[in-house]
Amino acid sequence: MPGFELFGDLERKHLNDVLENGVLMRYGFDAMRNGHYKAKELENKLSETFQTNHVQLVSSGTAAVTVALASAGVGAGHEVIMPTFTFVASFEAIMALGAIPVLVDVDDTLCLNPKAVQEAITPKTKAIMVVQMCGSMANMGALQTIAQKHNVLLVEDACQAIGGTYKGKPLGSIGHLGCFSFDFVKTITCGEGGAVITNNEQYYLNADHYSDHGHDHIGNDRGAETHPFLGYNFRISELHAAVGLAQVQRLPEFLQIQKRNLNILKEALANIKEVTFRTVPQGGEESGAFFNFFLPNLETARKVIDGFKNGGVDACWNYFDNNWHYIRKWDHLKQLKSLYPISKEVKDGLKHLETKSFEMSDHYIGRNISCLIKLSWTEEEVRARGQKMAEIIKAVL
Repeated sequence: MPGFELFGDLERKHLNDVLENGVLMRYGFDAMRNGHYKAKELENKLSETFQTNHVQLVSSGTAAVTVALASAGVGAGHEVIMPTFTFVASFEAIMALGAIPVLVDVDDTLCLNPKAVQEAITPKTKAIMVVQMCGSMANMGALQTIAQKHNVLLVEDACQAIGGTYKGKPLGSIGHLGCFSFDFVKTITCGEGGAVITNNEQYYLNADHYSDHGHDHIGNDRGAETHPFLGYNFRISELHAAVGLAQVQRLPEFLQIQKRNLNILKEALANIKEVTFRTVPQGGEESGAFFNFFLPNLETARKVIDGFKNGGVDACWNYFDNNWHYIRKWDHLKQLKSLYPISKEVKDGLKHLETKSFEMSDHYIGRNISCLIKLSWTEEEVRARGQKMAEIIKAVL
């Protein structure tokens, strides 16, 4: 991760197909295309890759989460359970639909804590949104049981975990709907883009229509299409889809490199008794996009991060003080700093953030160090990196 590191001839080939026919929009202009439908080709390839019946490409991962929730009927007044550790897009998408984000703790998987999810269920709960952070997954079996018990949606945001699996199934394909991001720093990139996947035909049709202003896409005449319901513009372009088509064809290559690098780094730190690794649920396999480990406490983690920076070990973070990914710095959410009026129902639903503490999340996020795994590293570079990391950690301890 990310795929742009190995951008090459295949990406250029698909891009040139689009540039030569001149059709940048995914819909219409059939006579000009010379048989090139990159978005549709990418959807078909993603369907095969993620072992799912239906795929709808959209303009971003944020759009994917928004479209997935809307397609399943999530809206005003509904509660959506989400983790304290994620990207800000999670609550942005929920609130854009007038729904209420209900934040709960993560556990040692760095993903949703099933016990916290169970305790957060109310009559207003419409969906559980599990975010498969940093290349791995939550305890999906437990979350499936909770969702089934309470008859609520299980929506997977697998944007950071493309290629990970749980009991042989690709992450993103386990819930009622799955969401992916193909932005510039994901394992496979379109530059900007995303996708919604599902085995539910109605959710797929809703996503297909909703992401293109409500167009039903029936027939070949764009002007004759009808609008069964309201929608928005979350379309992807053919140029972006062309890049993604090349990248998804290369996904096995990328995953092999990521997992090799992950295993080398884990091996380098495995004999340091103060270092423990995140829990991967039984039956799960990480994508290898990130290397995550725990240290004894927040103070030690901060010292190690400083040591990494001074020692030339880049792309490693402790998310405890991070503005983008952890609740502690989401003041704009806690204080409801919005350009548009927020409904009283949503305001009331978010009041818990004024006083609620998340000790379990602090316990795990404070001690965690997460390191991006690059595709461009040679095996020798990864081994040297692992040795340097181990030396720095031992010096701090």
